[in-house]
Amino acid sequence: MMQKEPSQPSSIHLLTPQLANQIAAGEVVERPASVVKELLENSLDAGAKSVALEVEQGGVRLIRLRDDGSGVSKEDLPLALSRHATSKITVLEDLEAVMSLGFRGEALASISSVSRLTLTSRPRHQDQAWSVTAEGRDMEPEMAPAAHPHGSTVEVRDLFFNTPARRKFLRTEKTEFNHLEEVVRRLALSRFDVSFSLTHNARTLYQLRPAISELERERRLSQLLGQPFIEHALVVDMQAEASGLRLYGWITQPTHSRSQADQQYFFVNGRIIKDKVVSHAVRQAYQDVLYNGRHPAFVLYLELDPALVDVNVHPTKHEVRFRESRLVHDFIYRSLHRVIAQMTPASVLEQAAPVAPMPYQAEPASSGVSAAVPEQQFSQNRFYLPPQATSVPSATAVQRQIAQYGQLYPSDSNAVVDSVNEAMPADAVDGTPPLGFALAQLHGVYILSQSATGMILVDMHAAHERIVYERMKQALTDERLRSQPLLVPVSLSVSRREADLAEEQLDLFARLGFGLQRLSDETLVIREVPVYLAKADVQQLVRDVLADLFELGGSRRIENHINELLGTMACHGAVRANRHLTLAEMNALLRDMERTERSGQCNHGRPTWVPLSMNELDKLFLRGQ
Repeated sequence: MMQKEPSQPSSIHLLTPQLANQIAAGEVVERPASVVKELLENSLDAGAKSVALEVEQGGVRLIRLRDDGSGVSKEDLPLALSRHATSKITVLEDLEAVMSLGFRGEALASISSVSRLTLTSRPRHQDQAWSVTAEGRDMEPEMAPAAHPHGSTVEVRDLFFNTPARRKFLRTEKTEFNHLEEVVRRLALSRFDVSFSLTHNARTLYQLRPAISELERERRLSQLLGQPFIEHALVVDMQAEASGLRLYGWITQPTHSRSQADQQYFFVNGRIIKDKVVSHAVRQAYQDVLYNGRHPAFVLYLELDPALVDVNVHPTKHEVRFRESRLVHDFIYRSLHRVIAQMTPASVLEQAAPVAPMPYQAEPASSGVSAAVPEQQFSQNRFYLPPQATSVPSATAVQRQIAQYGQLYPSDSNAVVDSVNEAMPADAVDGTPPLGFALAQLHGVYILSQSATGMILVDMHAAHERIVYERMKQALTDERLRSQPLLVPVSLSVSRREADLAEEQLDLFARLGFGLQRLSDETLVIREVPVYLAKADVQQLVRDVLADLFELGGSRRIENHINELLGTMACHGAVRANRHLTLAEMNALLRDMERTERSGQCNHGRPTWVPLSMNELDKLFLRGQ
């Protein structure tokens, strides 16, 4: 096969404006969703409070966006279609503290170079509306008077009509519209004060009113993300006075995880972004409460000084660069970690049923059943509920049971848990704790408890595993990470940059139990390691920590490795399946769960308890129907 001779380089020349705009369109206009993103951002920057979007054939045939923003004056209309024309920045200082969504001044010029574009606008100070039209490569704008209310309308027809190669890369109409709909969803989540409507092929999909109150915002969330999201949402509102950072929004409970990261929205000063610092902080916060391979769902908003974030690092403006990445990472991690830790059984049940129902009245027991049932039958390896158990045992009865049967965990268990001496937890309601009182043990695996509103099933091994794990972590924190010297120090070859960083962070490694020393420009020596990691690959661990320090400004790898070991120890120390528990032991476990952080999941992310209200039980048996 003959190879093509390389062409001789031609003389240097300037690109024509038409060709330059089409090249720029390759960065800005990838698909119809890219056009919608740029147009919507322009509308929001113009102060629009109402946005109506109409598309046909996934946006390829038609995209029409109407808003009630400030509009564009007649004199500026032709200039609006020029490249690098913008009203949002003037000097370099403006670029260093950008608050608008768009600022490059390339969107309309790029869109008009690959479509038939008409921009009609009327500012409030102007009596007559005017429109400007440009089609493809010609790029000669044509002005004409028009009838239009205050605001602007942008109409984009026949996208990529003059670039067939680009049009071939478009997907099916459904796929393109799904991308477009996601753009609308993101911006609707970023601006609750703006109304949005979306119509596709003459069918209205969204009609979102302004959401000012908390209830209205939750209603918009349920419309955009589904009712299950808001049903399992935890409210976040944290502020750091010293650094001026504020994080607020919603995250879902670990039990409401997803197989894909398709409901993760993070906004920085109103701009949606995808950032590795943010993603890492969120993963760390959910680390030991999320099931393997699952992803949390969240809608979070971070506010900070615009000078502390650079939004001009990517053509699509989806990525940002934080000037204090470690500060931002630690703030997000601590905020989310605190919210998840504060999720107690009482708060979960209160969120599931804000208004407590009336106490359920049990029907009288059948006269054919004997009332004299030995108490020992509660702990048999089968489900047996005697008639007198329909009433909740009193607190004093629980104390007597604890005194009679002793502690929950006998001396042959590795777990160290205090016995339950108090009668009621602080959040008990109407004499009944959140997780109720134990009635029976099912097949040596589950605990059946009667709560104020129904019944609760508890996986006793998973629950005890979390309790032991949290107490071991707390004990380790109180004692600080102890280290032991290595009999033979380990030499580690690194780059000069890594060695410089390790030398700067010697105090950090010391707090984590590592004793490091720099021997040469590119050599480190490890003399001490944490006692819990004596058998770990300490060389790789140190390399990973240095990589995190470069990338994120901080690292929790050492703590994570230690927590993995503690999790394994807690799993082996927890009560095993088929172990018979007495009523006192079961109630002691329930009370421990109510006081333990993150007790809703075990160390592997599995749920530890499931509630069933009387209404749900009635539906199972078709009662009242």
